[in-house]
Amino acid sequence: MNVTVEHRPQNITRGVVLIVLAALTISVQDVIFKLFSSNLTLWQIFALRGVLAVPLLLSVSWMRGAHKGILRAAFGKWPLLRALFITTTFLAFYAAIPFISLSTVGAANYIAPIFVTLLSAYVIKEAIGPLGWIGVLLGFVGVVILLQPGSDAFSPWALLPVMGAAFYALTHITTRTRCQGVPLAALSLSQNAMMLLAGIGVSLLLIFLKPHGEMAATYPYIFGEWSAVAAKDWLVLLLLAGFAIAVGIMLAGAYQAAPPSTVATFEYSYLVFVAVWDILFFGIAPTLASITGMILIVVAGLLVLRR
Repeated sequence: MNVTVEHRPQNITRGVVLIVLAALTISVQDVIFKLFSSNLTLWQIFALRGVLAVPLLLSVSWMRGAHKGILRAAFGKWPLLRALFITTTFLAFYAAIPFISLSTVGAANYIAPIFVTLLSAYVIKEAIGPLGWIGVLLGFVGVVILLQPGSDAFSPWALLPVMGAAFYALTHITTRTRCQGVPLAALSLSQNAMMLLAGIGVSLLLIFLKPHGEMAATYPYIFGEWSAVAAKDWLVLLLLAGFAIAVGIMLAGAYQAAPPSTVATFEYSYLVFVAVWDILFFGIAPTLASITGMILIVVAGLLVLRR
């Protein structure tokens, strides 16, 4: 059942705290993905992480006495649709990570608040106003400056997080309007189960298609075969599984607790975290163009997210 505006929770503090913690956790997870991408394929990581995450989440729910009805809640129509949206988001996001900086990936992905607000206006009836449309225009300009299409600095991989941003917006609108009564553990379970299925499904598809030659050699992270998993790799996958559970719970909790436009504003904290990680771990300092693009995207997001 849909939840009317009057009956949606308005716990702003809880929503903000959860989304900032989620942004920090995702940024650390992204560093691990970027460092780990030379070892295993993206699909292998998603599949094996899911193999660990799903039983771990079920075990934690059972120990907390929250396991009753979790499967029914997790695999309902709307939780599954939400899981499909966010799985598409993360696949697009992580497919681009080895090829461009975390700051560029994050900034391209964070046009999502613009999508969130536009969907909020037409789906859950939150007004945009003149500033909102100015923000949409600024956001578009910011993305053009950041990605620099047509120049030597442009990377087609940067288009993937932009696509992911649209599905990210759909995820949170679905959470806010259709998944209010679904337990957080159930939403995390459906999300991790969908990612597990995506990893297995694409891996089987690649076995059938058998991509070889220059494409497979150039992009083994996307088109390569599964690699042997060492003991240290399992430890990293277990860490990623824990992060996946925590992120799933925090994201769903944030958008259940507070309006999407408010929560999405504080998601920009992610850009601060990844800019620091880019410098510390990869020695990549943001360029003038990327800084300008990110500033415009942030300003655009703040404009469209004003109520």
